Amino acid sequence: MAASRSKLLAPPHSQHAATSRHFLPPRTSFPRSPAGPRVAAAPYSLVTARRVAASCASADRAGATGLAAAAAEEELDDLPFVQLSSDILQTELSLLKDGAPAAGSSLLAARQRRGSDGDRLLGETAAYPAAMTALYAACLAGNVTEQLWNFTWPAAMATLHPSLLPVAVLGFFTKLAVFAAGPLVGDLMSSLPRIPAYRSLTVIQTAAHWVSAAMIAYAFTLPRASTAPALLLQPWFAVLVASTAVDRLSCVSLGVIAERDFVVQLAGEGRPIALARANATLSRVDLLCEMAGASIFALLLSRNDPLTCIRLSCAISLCALPLLLFLGGAMNRLADGIFDHATSLGSLQRSEHGSTHTTSAFSIRKKAEEAWATIRHGWTEYLRQPVLPASLAYVLVCFNVALAPGALMTTFLIHHGVSASVLGAFGGSSAVMGILATFMAPKLVKELGILKAGAAGLIAQSALLGAAVLVFVTGPVSRQCSLFAFLGLIVASRLGHMAYSVVSLQVVQTGNPMGKAKLIGAAEIAVASLAELAMMAVAVVAKDAAHFSWLAALSAASVAAAACLFCAWLANPTDELKRLFPC
Repeated sequence: MAASRSKLLAPPHSQHAATSRHFLPPRTSFPRSPAGPRVAAAPYSLVTARRVAASCASADRAGATGLAAAAAEEELDDLPFVQLSSDILQTELSLLKDGAPAAGSSLLAARQRRGSDGDRLLGETAAYPAAMTALYAACLAGNVTEQLWNFTWPAAMATLHPSLLPVAVLGFFTKLAVFAAGPLVGDLMSSLPRIPAYRSLTVIQTAAHWVSAAMIAYAFTLPRASTAPALLLQPWFAVLVASTAVDRLSCVSLGVIAERDFVVQLAGEGRPIALARANATLSRVDLLCEMAGASIFALLLSRNDPLTCIRLSCAISLCALPLLLFLGGAMNRLADGIFDHATSLGSLQRSEHGSTHTTSAFSIRKKAEEAWATIRHGWTEYLRQPVLPASLAYVLVCFNVALAPGALMTTFLIHHGVSASVLGAFGGSSAVMGILATFMAPKLVKELGILKAGAAGLIAQSALLGAAVLVFVTGPVSRQCSLFAFLGLIVASRLGHMAYSVVSLQVVQTGNPMGKAKLIGAAEIAVASLAELAMMAVAVVAKDAAHFSWLAALSAASVAAAACLFCAWLANPTDELKRLFPC
């Protein structure tokens, strides 16, 4: 059968071409198939080819009759041929055409996946990673000296007089200075070149440390004051208040520049994951410095007197100054000079406004009016921000000045005869819990969302501080077990505190435009200083370590109020909140 089929499909020989033409039927037209037009029109159909093969076979047999030829042709018609219809060909070609876009679409989908992966990796990487590393190093060097100083000067003041009043008064006036001049300093920082302002503030802060240390050292050479009010009236104490206020203002300004300007520009626009990681890293650096400061302070205090600790702290601050100046310039160079071209809208508007009043530029009244307008503008922008409840919750958390590692807690523990090793362990363990919170916060954000993660941190801190106050009231801290339980609950509360700090920082950064970040940030710090100012005023009124329980209760109540405010805001979201945080 195969041999016969191959023979029939073979083309006719040339010697029978004329004979085969007589058997060729006229070309017929076939109707179009429903599938569409034919791909190529054949010169004759397979039925015609079959008849050509039959005529060729009958011409080869010379002695055969016409009836035999017809019989042979009929026999050939009975052979099982496969008829290749144009409809079948069209269907196959249509399938091929349908498959082509599928392959193209899969290739396009693969490219889109690669593009989305590339965008995701780009969003997770900072725009200037080397400059970001220099920023981390600068924050590490600066914060170590700052944290060490924050531990040494309260210890020295507690040695000068056994009362909370001198430390409370110093804290009161420093918070008052930040509250009054915070928006003005933030606006001033927005108008100045970034790197020169950063270097100038670093020098001013170091000088303030030296002046404060000189005043405290001078106080140790004088006869001890019999009462706390007599100590407050000393001239050296007034100079100490002024230098401490300058130190605090410089510290606040450096923090605003680093957290609201440098880190945002170095992370890059449209890179929220990179910004979140940079914020978490800065928090870890700050907590590492707090832990290092507490450990160094405990080591120094266990081997030296408080006055020697003050001198060594100033020496460390002076040694860190050249490194900080170098890192500021290196950060700008590694970022391709991005901070040389950064100009805020507020500075441009102020220059245009000031050009129209050239004649009265040196008027004291005009300067005072401009300063008041700047402060009022800062407060207005702060109150208009769409994430105001999150910022106010942070302010309420700042009311907690007693149940946290700080000047009041350090003074209280020294008055109760707590050893230097316990003080160092308390500060170091608080910093460790804060570092753990920076690792825990991204997981909470992933599981709960950024807003619910902040609520969880506030609720945890409020519950733990409430338990600490209960332990403090029910059991005297003079007993070692009660003291360790009290301090342990405060240390555990730092986990929730730092978790909310990391979350609230990103909430405020996301909710405010870049041009108003430093102004709103300085106003927020001023409001937080107002909260601390109020608590320091209460401490001034209390002025005795025996009334520390009232400060502890107020601190715990403020954190509970912050948790209630944030949860109420989260339970009734606005359209703007849904747009900023869709998850």
